[in-house]
Amino acid sequence: MPRYFIEVAYMGTRYSGFQVQQNGNTIQTEVSRALKIFFGQEFELTGSSRTDAGVHAKQNFFHFDADAEISNKAVYSLNAILPYDIVVKNIIEVKPEAHCRFDATSRTYHYYITRFKNPFYFNRAYYYPFKADINLLQELATSITTFNDFTSFSKKKTQVKTFRCHIEYSRWVFEDDIWRYEVKADRFLRGMVKGLAGTMLKLSKHDKTIADLSDIFEAQDPAAADFSVSPDGLFLMSVEFKNAIFHNLG
Repeated sequence: MPRYFIEVAYMGTRYSGFQVQQNGNTIQTEVSRALKIFFGQEFELTGSSRTDAGVHAKQNFFHFDADAEISNKAVYSLNAILPYDIVVKNIIEVKPEAHCRFDATSRTYHYYITRFKNPFYFNRAYYYPFKADINLLQELATSITTFNDFTSFSKKKTQVKTFRCHIEYSRWVFEDDIWRYEVKADRFLRGMVKGLAGTMLKLSKHDKTIADLSDIFEAQDPAAADFSVSPDGLFLMSVEFKNAIFHNLG
């Protein structure tokens, strides 16, 4: 049976997260509804990256199987059905064994901060008018790449086999009044990017050092980190896959 990847982008402000939940509307609920309306049948969607409530994505994926051939021409009609804050960008046929979660090789997140109240970044950046040492923030971000156990940066009651992640890069970009934390890794734990961004901001605000960040990692306790920053500024920017799962690329 043919398998398809469906690429989506969305503003997560109005949703309880990416994948279906019992209490609250989600991105998966809306995409499933649009597929059913257009194709007249239900599809079982599997998600790539589970963004939390309020988190946005410029690129995320589902995969599903379909008896009939599905053309990318359906994108226009699906977008006419979907609400204004969700868009289907592409539908791609992949190899039958492809899996949009397990075949992902990396994911990239950006966390945006606005230093001054700005109506044009409402729900798209975290308003942070407090003291912050940009040199220390950059040092902290760079040092994160030297760690691989992120137990302290995973929210409690997260059911995973391991808390180990490989960070490809971790850095801050400072552009006038908008700051951006960029991080790319092979995998992320629940709440991990918010925990990293929030903890770095807190350490900078209180004139802490890299040694203090090391202590938080070594504690292996989420209570040592700071997850209090809002989801408004968090964007899943991209998901990369093995070429072997695509036709004519493997």
